Amino acid sequence: MNQELKDLIVGILMLGGALMSLAAAIGLTRFPDLMSRMHAASKPQVLGLLLFLLAMAVQFESWALLPILAVCWLFMLLTAPVSAHMVGRAGYRTKHLRPELLTIDELDDVVTRSQELLQQARAGTADVVGGGDPRAGRAPAHPRRQGASTTTRSPLRRPRPPRHAPVRSRERKRKRRGAPSHRDTGPAAERPELRGE
Repeated sequence: MNQELKDLIVGILMLGGALMSLAAAIGLTRFPDLMSRMHAASKPQVLGLLLFLLAMAVQFESWALLPILAVCWLFMLLTAPVSAHMVGRAGYRTKHLRPELLTIDELDDVVTRSQELLQQARAGTADVVGGGDPRAGRAPAHPRRQGASTTTRSPLRRPRPPRHAPVRSRERKRKRRGAPSHRDTGPAAERPELRGE
């Protein structure tokens, strides 16, 4: 490839990447709410990094460099949308948004239902027998721990595991320590026919 043509392509790619990064920075400072800023921080930044990485690939012309550049862009492509989604969802739940700017509000029903369950649990009147709202992502609590009846469960806490170990795991621990098990002591130890021998 001609050196002048290669320099022109690299310059165009780097200029495009710089403009995308500049657009992301301007969007972060100038957009009115969290949702708009979230898009400005994630989408142009990923495209800007892709243009920079393509400029590096054209400039160095090395096949050994391509997998490293591809992995860099793949990690950015995977992490930027996920982090933007998490920030956007947290901002929605904490009301850091302007509802008049939303055209479709798909999370309204889910958040309203989870807030109702939270208020019921705080008031102690949550009557959730089948377990909380699966979209809320919380499991019902154990009723005895809160001093409630068996039909009243809180959707905010998970039940505690049992404090005693099952009999089989206790038997295994005794065998590892060399301690006699309940089969080696008592009436079964005196009568072999009870032990199945």
